[in-house]
Amino acid sequence: MARAIWSGSISFGLLNVPVKLYSAVSKQTVRFRELREGDGSRVKHKRVAESDGKEVPYEKIVKGYEYAPDQYVVLGRDELSELEPQRSRTIEIQDFVDLDDIDPIYFEQPYYLGPDKGAARAYALLVQAMKESRKVAIARFVLRNKEHLAAIRPMDDVLTLTTMRFHDEVTSPSDLDGEVFEEEKPKKPEKRELEMAKQLIESLAGNFKPNSYRDEYREELLDLLERKAEGKEVVSAPTEEPKPTKAPDLMAALEESLAAVKGEEAEADGKGTKAKPKAKPKTKAKAKSTSNGRRKSSTSRKKAKA
Repeated sequence: MARAIWSGSISFGLLNVPVKLYSAVSKQTVRFRELREGDGSRVKHKRVAESDGKEVPYEKIVKGYEYAPDQYVVLGRDELSELEPQRSRTIEIQDFVDLDDIDPIYFEQPYYLGPDKGAARAYALLVQAMKESRKVAIARFVLRNKEHLAAIRPMDDVLTLTTMRFHDEVTSPSDLDGEVFEEEKPKKPEKRELEMAKQLIESLAGNFKPNSYRDEYREELLDLLERKAEGKEVVSAPTEEPKPTKAPDLMAALEESLAAVKGEEAEADGKGTKAKPKAKPKTKAKAKSTSNGRRKSSTSRKKAKA
């Protein structure tokens, strides 16, 4: 059962809706422990002073801001706590905007907002009103002693809250010109090249289906851990690095790609179904699987989380 990680209220105008915040994602990260090679003893990290190598207790550590090389402004815990944002329990809505107006680069972490006790009716009203107005609420709130900007929008019958980056945290593309384009900026594409590229994009277009994408690396890693735990031999496939398409070969690559797509679609039409073009060979070494790369036993899960 999901547990609320924060509780408060959504506030705009004179309306206050008590809500609870729930995590909307569950990261499936494969975690490892650091061990000493040979005997598998766990490795621990200690905080030591650079000047003499002595261990420093946590309560003796202060925060220092380096304003010049090896010169620091030191702040104690009391000074930092005074600067922390007030622990308000309010999600203060400031504006309602169109979702299309928000570039995805501003989005960070997603959450669900659920109604608190006695707030179901007001919560349902807010969900329905936002659905029909097709607007996203931009709000501020404090979570874990940090002020966040957030976007609130309805999803089915619940509200979602996604924390956002502030404007000065996002790097402008114009600031990267000298880094992105190591040489001079590329010239405008030829009209024929552009048309063929658009055709290729259109031939691969479809609806977004989240369940059709898998973390293949994690699946292969869990399969590898399982087979090693069972004492089985591990054989790796040779790697193959893709080569960039050179400018003179752009048209040839586009024409070949389109021909491949049309050929596979014609073959699929004969079977009554539409198929996507075959994926290119993976560039990374892939372990030979005895279980199609999907078997996840309790052994592999324990090893992965250990």
